[in-house]
Amino acid sequence: MNLRNSYLSHFVDLLFPRLCQACKASLVGTEELICTNCLFDLPYTNFHQQADNIVARQFWGKIPLQYAYALLYFEKGGKVQHLIHQFKYKDMPKIGDRLGQIAGEQLLQVAALTDVDHIIPVPLHRSRLRERGYNQSTHFANGLAQRLQATVLDRTLIRTVRTSTQTRKSRFDRYLNMQEVFALNAPELLHNKHILLVDDIVTTGSTLEACAHELLAVPGLRLSIATIAYAL
Repeated sequence: MNLRNSYLSHFVDLLFPRLCQACKASLVGTEELICTNCLFDLPYTNFHQQADNIVARQFWGKIPLQYAYALLYFEKGGKVQHLIHQFKYKDMPKIGDRLGQIAGEQLLQVAALTDVDHIIPVPLHRSRLRERGYNQSTHFANGLAQRLQATVLDRTLIRTVRTSTQTRKSRFDRYLNMQEVFALNAPELLHNKHILLVDDIVTTGSTLEACAHELLAVPGLRLSIATIAYAL
């Protein structure tokens, strides 16, 4: 960037300040979406260093997984909640791509994920997709794919029923709400593949579990899970 463009960039930032989507501090220089302080201080789980982490244990005895992971801890009122709210509801899908890239850097260190063939996002119902304009899980998947050199399949797993929100539901009600909600297109393309199933937040795991049951019906399919955050 030459001196003139640098002055122009600073002038534009004064008129239309770019803000960190986690803490709302002003971004400076080459910072994008998330400031340098937040990138260092976000509550990372480091689950990529622990195969028997909390997310993995949540699915023990329910579905057979190769690996399970979440990038961040989610706490009400915290930076991660604000970041995901901006991502999902304020038309900022690039946040998902960025978080996917960060997660992908960590997951490159996981031996169990070196042979992932495809990344499949938890789908939105088509009516909700029209309302929002994008699937937040697809953007997270795209960021992961850049690092893991895997293909994103965002039309293979489909949501056939528009369910009510899972927020404020009990664990059992969340489970019931997810019954017979998902289906597969062209499952033969997944035979003997290692699939990474991704979502934004894991709480009780009922949504991921329902998706997993559909996927694991495919012959020879091996399944891993990755999410942006684990809700405390």
